[in-house]
Amino acid sequence: MPKAFYRRNLPHLQRDAKPHFLTFCTYQRAVLPEWARDIVMNCCLRANQNTIDLHCVVVMPDHVHMIFVPMVDPARSEVVSLARITKAIKGASSHLINRQSGTSGRTWQEESFDRVLRCSEKLDQKVQYVIDNPVRKGLVGSPEDYRWLWAADNTHGGGLPPSCARPTR
Repeated sequence: MPKAFYRRNLPHLQRDAKPHFLTFCTYQRAVLPEWARDIVMNCCLRANQNTIDLHCVVVMPDHVHMIFVPMVDPARSEVVSLARITKAIKGASSHLINRQSGTSGRTWQEESFDRVLRCSEKLDQKVQYVIDNPVRKGLVGSPEDYRWLWAADNTHGGGLPPSCARPTR
């Protein structure tokens, strides 16, 4: 049975051991400078193998797409909730961005969009969507050229070329 929680207007469903597609946007769709996108990417990668098994992530100028499977928290003997995962990534990145810029306030919209991916075909389609996002938006000519894109080596038949598969920091 899927776990459900509601925050604001959108329902958020979670299924154990299933990939989740997560999107969250900057507050008022503000454009993140390059140094802030570095911070966000590092926060996403830091979560990998701690709270999530990350398939891929792209940090766009005003939003983030991630595909991951929530991991089990051994101390609590339960799957890490989407709320906890999202709060950790958005909270840490917002704090670091505000500290770096000498400001305070919101970095992210309150809501996020998430979807459980139910079959490998959908997973492949969504991974390709994430990988192609910077190209579709006209930011680069090839996914390999986008600095804020990461895919696991075993994602989508071998993942991105080696230039895109950056090591976890």
